[in-house]
Amino acid sequence: MLEGTLGCPACRERYPIVGGLADLRPRPAGPLPGPESAPTLGPQDRAFRLAALMGVAEGPGFLLVAGDEAALAPGVARVVEGIEVVAVDVALAGWPEEAGVSRVAAGGRLPVRSGSMQAVAVTGRVADGWLEEGARVLSPFGRLVVEPAPAEAEERLRAAGLVALAREGGTIVAARG
Repeated sequence: MLEGTLGCPACRERYPIVGGLADLRPRPAGPLPGPESAPTLGPQDRAFRLAALMGVAEGPGFLLVAGDEAALAPGVARVVEGIEVVAVDVALAGWPEEAGVSRVAAGGRLPVRSGSMQAVAVTGRVADGWLEEGARVLSPFGRLVVEPAPAEAEERLRAAGLVALAREGGTIVAARG
């Protein structure tokens, strides 16, 4: 099991890696949840649907799934060959390590470089708060999936330079305009 620390050259903070999960939350972050609180893997058909909405058929590259649907990360990694899925949700602390999935706990910002993700999904309880963050880390030709989309999501996406490609129920798929 991967253990250690990550150092940030900009802020000089050190972040723990515990049980394979990089805890990049601001300090004091509090304890990580135990294995008993880890979500169960999502069904493979939901992982396939999310991969299709994200529009990535093959790697290499990186996808980011934040929030409730982060539990689909292993399924998405199996569907999209050669891709690494960054799963952002503190609840994943209890999961075992899995090939193709990097587990991260994050605070107010997604801990990746702007424009570095081929596709991003912000889902469930983080969809509203990380909509703009999802747009920030999205690559120029990538897709952003927001589920459930807040009422003003299309206006916020437009302000972030994205245009809605599809909307169904509470889901919006957007891309750079």
